[in-house]
Amino acid sequence: MLLGEPREPRRRKSPGCLMSDQPGYRHRRIGDKDLRPETLMMGYGYNPHLSEGAVKCPIFQTSTFVFRSAEEGKAFFELAYGIRERSPQEVPGLIYSRINNPDLEILEERLCLWEGAERALVCSSGMAAISTTLLTFLRPGDTIVHSEPLYGGTEYLLLNILPMFGVKCFGFTAGTSEAMEAAMREARSHGRVAVMLIETPANPTNALVDIRAAADLAEAAEKEDGKRPIVAIDNTYLGPLWQRPLEHGADLVLYSLTKNVGGHSDLIAGAVLGDSANINLIAGIRTILGTMADPWTGWMLMRSLETLKLRMTSQMKNARYIAEFLNDHPRVRTVHYLGFLDESNPQRELYKRQCLSPGSTFSFEINRGEAEAFRLLNALKLAKLAVSLGGTETLMEHPATMTHADVKPEHQQRIGITPAMIRISVGVEHPEDIIADLQQALEAI
Repeated sequence: MLLGEPREPRRRKSPGCLMSDQPGYRHRRIGDKDLRPETLMMGYGYNPHLSEGAVKCPIFQTSTFVFRSAEEGKAFFELAYGIRERSPQEVPGLIYSRINNPDLEILEERLCLWEGAERALVCSSGMAAISTTLLTFLRPGDTIVHSEPLYGGTEYLLLNILPMFGVKCFGFTAGTSEAMEAAMREARSHGRVAVMLIETPANPTNALVDIRAAADLAEAAEKEDGKRPIVAIDNTYLGPLWQRPLEHGADLVLYSLTKNVGGHSDLIAGAVLGDSANINLIAGIRTILGTMADPWTGWMLMRSLETLKLRMTSQMKNARYIAEFLNDHPRVRTVHYLGFLDESNPQRELYKRQCLSPGSTFSFEINRGEAEAFRLLNALKLAKLAVSLGGTETLMEHPATMTHADVKPEHQQRIGITPAMIRISVGVEHPEDIIADLQQALEAI
């Protein structure tokens, strides 16, 4: 089929995006065997024959899309703005890249395969995904319960921006369900709890929050207040391979796609996934705020998804070697690595139930404090002194003065961020080379 071939009114045959009655490029099974996500990343949702036979989805670098008729344009807008319900065989049409774009739509379908989600939205950054989601469900007078520590940008949004709009935030230190329950009681005494925002494992301490327990608290609040808080999980550290929050009762999963999913330190993007009802609400806010990702970024992320399992598996294996080396080093006081949780630690059972792997990002604390941490970081020769995580290269940073610099020192201490803490995101280099770099850097302390 040629790119310019006519389309049926109100039913899209846009290049690469299939109609609902053309399942050939959306099949998930061969015979009685379910295809795995890493296999489906190579072509799910894309039909080469609708794009001149291109084996990879083209980049649809366009701001707007041409309608076949005025009637078709009217129908597309009716669906986009919720003026009427969609008929069973009707597919929303392409209008404008702030609303929809083939690259983003195919990417969003593929992201859903990892999570088992009904729908996904890709945003221009992880913070765009978080802020767009919160603005969808929060109203003046509402409260939000959140875990601590959070990513520094998220923490700033909650503690400094949301209060300007009449939203009160109540935090609890990640690690125990009792602390979460206490924060929930306190928040409910000040207003309707609209959202529970949880980052697990916590950044940068790796403390875990029980997702199922959070969902249970939300359900209990619904019985008493008549409204269920949205349980949203920032899954950037372990997802989508090593933790799947929707399976444990979460309503929404949030990502900085910049990290593991993008995986090459060459793009900025975010995503939110969940059931269609909630994502449809967020989609409307995304359209108006304009926080969607661009087509080029969507194309780059589709490229990255093809190697996601290979990269994350390699990084996870490397991280184990690095953590063991650090754990045995006399100049390292503590290693916050999930694989080291022993049976006496109450978080061990939660880790086994909720996580599939320790992942590749963790923190460790050296002897003494900031000056020694800086000497180690300044002595690195292979690992990069940079923020972010999940890239193919090993990155290290100092949370107290970098990613969490806007968190007051006394608050840092309370949530477990110390001057001696260093965060490492392990890449795909040979682990012995990373260890050699760490060995010489530790000698500089």
